Amino acid sequence: MLEMMVLLCACAPVALYAQGPDSASSPLLEVQATAIYQHLNPFSRQYDGPNSLTAQGDDAATHTYGAYLGLAPTGRLHLYLDVEMARGSGIGRSVGLAGLTNGDVIRQGTLDLGQDPYIARAFFRYIVPLSAQESGAKRGMDQVGAPLPAQRLELKLGKLAANDDFDQNRYANNTRTQFMNWGLINNSAWDFAADTRGYTHGVLLAWITPDWALRVGSYQMPREANGNALDPDIARARGDNLELTLPPTPAGTVARLLAYENHGRMGDYAQALADAGGRAPSARLDEQPGRTKVGYGINIEQPLADVGESGLFLRWGWNDGRTEDFAYTEVDGHLSIGLQVAGNRWGREADRAGLAVVAHELSAPHRDYLAAGGTGFLLGDGRLRYGSEQIAEFYYRAQIGSWVQVAPDVQYIVNPGYNRDRGPAGILSLRVRASY
Repeated sequence: MLEMMVLLCACAPVALYAQGPDSASSPLLEVQATAIYQHLNPFSRQYDGPNSLTAQGDDAATHTYGAYLGLAPTGRLHLYLDVEMARGSGIGRSVGLAGLTNGDVIRQGTLDLGQDPYIARAFFRYIVPLSAQESGAKRGMDQVGAPLPAQRLELKLGKLAANDDFDQNRYANNTRTQFMNWGLINNSAWDFAADTRGYTHGVLLAWITPDWALRVGSYQMPREANGNALDPDIARARGDNLELTLPPTPAGTVARLLAYENHGRMGDYAQALADAGGRAPSARLDEQPGRTKVGYGINIEQPLADVGESGLFLRWGWNDGRTEDFAYTEVDGHLSIGLQVAGNRWGREADRAGLAVVAHELSAPHRDYLAAGGTGFLLGDGRLRYGSEQIAEFYYRAQIGSWVQVAPDVQYIVNPGYNRDRGPAGILSLRVRASY
């Protein structure tokens, strides 16, 4: 752990050297390194199953690294390439929870992904101006910083992440700088198309104005639940997404409305249970191409003070819960609310504090499947006395100099894995991040 901390603190000056003095002309937009250490306290349980969270307690650490490059050969065409490396693992083998406690963790899935660098994103962005008025764009990860038309069409195509463009929220979206729990960085009932690492191939078309935005995207689904190989049968294996960002209210409220439909080789919970014949059901054995999952979401951010740096957020999400949760996590209903406060109120302008709660629900077929001994890619205690999985998280992010952030974090989980026979569980975390 000490070696990781030393490497992180050394990362920022290395990044400065890599970027060079003329940052405006350099293709390197950002480099970052993040280390997260977590400690799970022992908790009570009445039984364990194949995918149960480790009740004896656990300690785990992850460290991730990234270099984010971009060029704008013309005012309309932007090119991006992101290279990352992820090492370590989450507490309890990263199973046993719908709201995993470390958003940087990589679910190993059915393949050994290795620990070598990999291409996370490789895409182009093409801009069609619809107005002469321009708005500024801050240079950073996947943003070259060139002025953008205030009203425009955007096309993105290539290897990317669906949650880079959908379900964005100013106060709860980035596991490396804000909340760490999966249920607080995205609408966890949105089973967005992705491989094991969270990336996919797809296309996005966006119509953006100063007041509202409309985004439509379609992305490849994995071949199997939590799989790292994407399904080439796009006609029957894709995630289609539609999101409307409404005009801000006079109070500055921003609301986003999301709808999605996934097509894929998914198992049906009720059919798997019916086919089991009294044995433990297997949704994987029931998988058939062309099955669907439909869901919706509402995402609200409400600035309160400090030029919007202090504010509230709320997310609600639902999916039909008939077919397997396939790509993100095992959630069929989501409700979260939280608060971010800027540190200038106590003389630490760059610091942030956050407090939030999230409740996760399962559909009736999903509950019955787990209660009969079925397993998903994250859940499976062998049986189930159902209860909503409820999570509270608090973090404090302290800015140390220009490049380093240190963030202690506490999470408390009631009914881990939706099981009232297990928990509650407490997790203590420390996150250290260096970026430039």
